[in-house]
Amino acid sequence: MLLNFSKMHGLGNDFVMVDAVSNNVFLSKDQIIKLADRHTGIGFDQLLMVESPYDPDLDFHYRIFNSDGSEVENCGNGARCFAKFVRMKGLSNRYRL
Repeated sequence: MLLNFSKMHGLGNDFVMVDAVSNNVFLSKDQIIKLADRHTGIGFDQLLMVESPYDPDLDFHYRIFNSDGSEVENCGNGARCFAKFVRMKGLSNRYRL
């Protein structure tokens, strides 16, 4: 599997950012677990995936997955890295995210 991603670090945690809108990516729980493996995969604490927005007033939607493939509601360190990723990739023109 070929996957375009960015890896970021924030306060001791590492995150993989995936733009699923531009790259049309879907990752299963098993694929996330394999990617999270620090010996055979990319290795990360959490994976954050940018998806198309569910609300037309929003620029995007994002989901957060732990290295065990489970989805979580929020992560402060991940959100900070995610905001930088969105800016770097030009996924939003808004001043505030």
